[in-house]
Amino acid sequence: MTGSPSIKPASAAATTALGWPTALSDGPVIKPVPYQPPAAGGQRTFKIKVVPTALLGAALSAALVLLFLFSARSVELSFTPPAATVALSGGPAFAFGGIHLLLQDTYRLRAERVGHHPLDRRIEVGPHRDQAFGFQFVPLPGLLTIQSDPPGASVSVDGRPLGATPLFETPVPAGGRLFHFTHPRHQPLDLHVEVTGKEQPQQIQAELAPNWGDIHTTTEPPGARILVDGADTGLLTPAVVEILAGEHRVALALDGHETRRQRLLVSAGESRSLGPVKLKKADAILRVHTRPSGAGVTIDDQYQGDAPLSASLQSGRRYRVQVFKAGFGVRSAQVALDAGEARTLSLHLEQLIGAVAVAATPTEAQLYVDGQLIGAAKGTLQLPARPHRLRIAAPGHADYRTEVRPRPGLTLEVKADLMTLAEARMAALKPQISTSQGQPLKLLQPSPVTLGASRRSPGRRANETLREVQLTRLFYLGVKEVSNAEFRAFASGHDSGAYEDQTLNKDDQPAANLGWREAALYCNWLSRQENLPLFYAEEFGKVTGFDANAIGYRLPTEAEWAWAARTRPGASALLRFPWGDALPPPDRHGNYADRSAGHLVGRIIFGYNDNYAVAAPVGTFKANAKGFFDLGGNVAEWVNDYYQHPVPEGTGPLGPDSGEYHVIRGSSWMHGTVTDLRLSFRDYGIEGRRDVGFRIARFAEAEQ
Repeated sequence: MTGSPSIKPASAAATTALGWPTALSDGPVIKPVPYQPPAAGGQRTFKIKVVPTALLGAALSAALVLLFLFSARSVELSFTPPAATVALSGGPAFAFGGIHLLLQDTYRLRAERVGHHPLDRRIEVGPHRDQAFGFQFVPLPGLLTIQSDPPGASVSVDGRPLGATPLFETPVPAGGRLFHFTHPRHQPLDLHVEVTGKEQPQQIQAELAPNWGDIHTTTEPPGARILVDGADTGLLTPAVVEILAGEHRVALALDGHETRRQRLLVSAGESRSLGPVKLKKADAILRVHTRPSGAGVTIDDQYQGDAPLSASLQSGRRYRVQVFKAGFGVRSAQVALDAGEARTLSLHLEQLIGAVAVAATPTEAQLYVDGQLIGAAKGTLQLPARPHRLRIAAPGHADYRTEVRPRPGLTLEVKADLMTLAEARMAALKPQISTSQGQPLKLLQPSPVTLGASRRSPGRRANETLREVQLTRLFYLGVKEVSNAEFRAFASGHDSGAYEDQTLNKDDQPAANLGWREAALYCNWLSRQENLPLFYAEEFGKVTGFDANAIGYRLPTEAEWAWAARTRPGASALLRFPWGDALPPPDRHGNYADRSAGHLVGRIIFGYNDNYAVAAPVGTFKANAKGFFDLGGNVAEWVNDYYQHPVPEGTGPLGPDSGEYHVIRGSSWMHGTVTDLRLSFRDYGIEGRRDVGFRIARFAEAEQ
């Protein structure tokens, strides 16, 4: 065919039986090779290329590092004084000098420094890119050796008793401390000492000034007994008598002479001479003995001392002698002595008996009289007519104690209904107390309370999950919200501000425009005014935790607030609104968004009027059934709890352990919707708002 390529045929020697060529004349020749069977087991081996896998791992690690660097926050941790060791746990952490790269999470910080308490804190790393936390190391106590001249002085530091001197290696917290020394015969002494702490030894030597005067007493003739306030000093003139500062009766008595008496006003540290006092010779002596001995003796209404005693009298004159002793009848006698006569007057005192009828419950109660067990606390006792201490006790009950003085011819009745220990605790607590600023707080004995609202409740928000909290500790709750005037005693420059030209800053309006931290620090300030243990831990003006056992002032917990606001005596159902279970509220029930606030806020309660467009003076409206003002309305209130949603299972009455925000409870003057007005409504925040204030609380007693 014209134009077709020509094909050169293969030679006969290069063709197969089928006519296919075994090889092209111009290509390589394929040669047969011997067959080699596979190794035993039929396994095939592969070689993995190591270099590409290593590169993949490195790339993945680099990607993770870049992801961490992109997500991490720069956190500066500063310590005063500098820390020796710092450790963080709870998540990835990288340190570059004083800067740590941390994720937004909760970390546990442990830091140590020699001579100081170790730090163990939880820190919340928030969303901000750069953050800083400051911590203060607290020095370990100093080891003090405390001595005094004279020894045996009672010592207290900042009002806390330490014991009696000498004291050796006694731990005392570091810092400026006030040591107070007292001794029965010396003037009190205060010493301000800067305790170094850090377990370093220090010595304190207190020199107490005498609280007496030295009275140099001489008589003519000498050898007179010296009595001070009727008590024999055991000294005979001439002598130096140490008499405590103050006014005293001094008597000089010498047999055969008339007793000289006078009053002395003694000053501490003075030295004065009394005498020489010339004693007038008596020409008669009267010796007085009583049975039992120890009875007091007066002659013409002048106390002479306790029998037996000897008194010098004038002859030819009649004297009235009286002897007396507790539980015995008074005996009197008239005596007149001749010149040179010495007479002994013996008087027997008759014991006086009175009846005391005792009845007590429970029946197993036992009676103790003057510390001695008598038996069952029932029946009538015959007791000497003198003061007696009675104690009635029973297992599981508080003791009943009283003092009785039986009288002849009369029957005293003692009835005791012993209280259980729980009842006694309540009885020992005051139903209402006041702060150093005069703020009243009421004692509450709470019961378990349900927080949140049913899903079917109109206006319910997602964070109002139902949960029950067991409230077991007695606590005091502020009757009113803290006012501007009260808060400014702590922070003089505080300004609650204004809203649309309406002031929020009057003294009697609730303190607002302050964050949770400021409210907590106010509570600590108030505790310091009354020397109460601080509830909140502070470092550099920040709140870093709290002591759940402290009875200092604090913010109420969310559960306490809800219990005070929502439970009603004798009712099982919780209160829905501050005034009841349905809208609208009665006029002037509380300070909510009313007609007067219509030009200030977006939503008001239609037709409602309370006459206050913004915050009203605290306590303006009627208190609730428990006696608390403004738990609904006026300002919403900070509470102690961290805000978390949902609240973790097993959360105790003090709320979650950590969080970025804090819970706000209650409606305010800006609220007028069904959602906001409900008592189950809960909000949260950190910084202050113009309609958020607070009230105070405190535990009634340390945790049992």
